[in-house]
Amino acid sequence: MEHKLEKLSENVDDIKSLIQSFNSTLENIEHRLSRLEKVDSIEHRVAVNQIDLSDIKESLQRIETLQKDEIINLLKEVLDGEQVKYIHRRLDSHLVKLAKAEEEIIMLKNK
Repeated sequence: MEHKLEKLSENVDDIKSLIQSFNSTLENIEHRLSRLEKVDSIEHRVAVNQIDLSDIKESLQRIETLQKDEIINLLKEVLDGEQVKYIHRRLDSHLVKLAKAEEEIIMLKNK
């Protein structure tokens, strides 16, 4: 009977040591899982930020293209427009007036 009690006591001690080792193993697993969760979280944030950055880049490229097109169209309108032709005609008439004035000055100097 005493022998059985000792055996039972040993078995209880063995079970306690197994439970302790099981607890330490669980702690290790929990620690590793928490590190993996952090890595997953970081990877997720990086992936989300990459998507956001690519969206931003695409938007900027579209805006740039639209602005270039608008500027080109505006320049075409300005260069082909009636206002530019009118300004050219006025400049031509002023040049003619200046040339006549220069001629008159030269003629007055020569007299």
